[in-house]
Amino acid sequence: MSDDELRHQQKMAKRKQVQDAEVAGKTIESKGLLIVHTGPGKGKSTAAFGLILRALGHDWRVGVVQFGKGGEKNSWATGERTALERFGDQVSWHTLGEGFTWETQERARDIAAAARAWDKALELMADNSIRLLVLDELNIALRYEHLPLDEVVAALSARRPDLHVVVTGRNAKPELIAAADLVTEMQAVKHHFAAGVKAQAGIEF
Repeated sequence: MSDDELRHQQKMAKRKQVQDAEVAGKTIESKGLLIVHTGPGKGKSTAAFGLILRALGHDWRVGVVQFGKGGEKNSWATGERTALERFGDQVSWHTLGEGFTWETQERARDIAAAARAWDKALELMADNSIRLLVLDELNIALRYEHLPLDEVVAALSARRPDLHVVVTGRNAKPELIAAADLVTEMQAVKHHFAAGVKAQAGIEF
């Protein structure tokens, strides 16, 4: 064995020792997580749908409630919904928005749509067959005060122990971040939209 190989082996042995000790210190086998994907970068909903695919691979039943998305001007079929509908009843998908707030331009309509979507979210949270629930763009509804923040955070915090919930959208409220188990902030480094490239099937939807 060369000196370089020996040094690498010794380095990796020390690294493994540290990793093994860290893993050994974790004592909770399973816990339903509150996960938040936020930030100005692309990929928040995409990451949530990737997690759905992983859950389906373990034969979980999953739910999706989309806030804001929907309505006449924002109702195009997305690739992820078309693909996930092939799983049949294993996926319970609900797009209940009236369109983004800058499209509807009617606050009362936005509030009513958010309330309907939240009612569906509570229904799915109470369904013991659902193991993973994605609340897509809920952060937007909270940002514009279409839903009572305290009530939403309280309900999410009181979810049953085996339910994982993923919340997506920019500008997550500090109260939600504090309640979450895992928070990821997507940062915008470079985006093709700035160079004039429109949203594309298979990439944006």
